[in-house]
Amino acid sequence: MATKGLLLVMSGPSGAGKGTLCQALLERRPNLRFSVSATTRPRRAGEVDGVHYFFLTEDEFREGITQGRFLEWARVYGHLYGTPLEGVRQAVDSGVDVLLDLDIQGARQVKDKMPDAISVFISPPSLEALRERIQRRGTETDEESRLRLGAAITVMTAAREFDYIIVNDDLSEAGLTLDAILTAERARTSRHEDFLARFVGVWPGEMKGEKRG
Repeated sequence: MATKGLLLVMSGPSGAGKGTLCQALLERRPNLRFSVSATTRPRRAGEVDGVHYFFLTEDEFREGITQGRFLEWARVYGHLYGTPLEGVRQAVDSGVDVLLDLDIQGARQVKDKMPDAISVFISPPSLEALRERIQRRGTETDEESRLRLGAAITVMTAAREFDYIIVNDDLSEAGLTLDAILTAERARTSRHEDFLARFVGVWPGEMKGEKRG
């Protein structure tokens, strides 16, 4: 029986570099798949259903919540977003690794439903570094930047809830650390029960025709 895939949940404050690290990890690991989320927001030009998002109506999404079809979900800026549970389970059960990029609330929901999920918190090296990154992007007003920094401090208080923390000071080094975490998790004894059972599941005496006393 094939070893189950890993479920990797990444979170952290906006501007910490999660998106860049996710993309680099996906390019490095061909067995890793990014989970496609569902949403009720309108489809934008060029977006393809099932590729960028699963686009649902409000009623369809709420029915999915009632029936427990989401691994996690939340309302963001008036629209519902969530991770379809069945797709994640099927991928993991078939040996495919799955990557989720979620906020703190979403990461908590995933851990509640799938405790074996690997949670990684991506942190900026300092508040000043985060401020510089946000300003460098040039996509926020001064007020929006101030609000993002305030939110980042709140998010940082949840870092201790995660299995690992990566301080993204150097992007290349952070990427190697993230890759090493997956390598180490793949080698966990608990993830190789089927393999070990073929060796230790049979009492040595039984292979010689003896019976247990």
